[in-house]
Amino acid sequence: VQLQASGGGLVQAGDSLRLSCAASRGTFSNYAVGWFRQGPGKEREFVALISQSGISTNYADSVKGRFTISRDNAKNLVYLQMNTLKPEDTAVYFCAARSTFYSSRAEMYDHWGQGTLVTVSS
Repeated sequence: VQLQASGGGLVQAGDSLRLSCAASRGTFSNYAVGWFRQGPGKEREFVALISQSGISTNYADSVKGRFTISRDNAKNLVYLQMNTLKPEDTAVYFCAARSTFYSSRAEMYDHWGQGTLVTVSS
């Protein structure tokens, strides 16, 4: 499966953004998907994940209550709705997919998109 992340941009603190992860070349519903981010000078960190069916989700504590992950398997899309953005959310956001059980560990994912930059100004 190939992944393409989009939707990033420059926003102010408190604003919202919705990121999209589009999949191609594979049966998307067979893949669990995770969102990860890497801020300036930081290591890549887990943000959110969603199971193949969309029933199970999980979030990093830093985004819980502000971000929502969802998917539309008919359209081969996964979304990350980000509300009440903070300057510390500034990062390149990546979506990733794996064909087995979902995980919050980046090294468990086989397929990665190219990343989309989110910049939150104070």
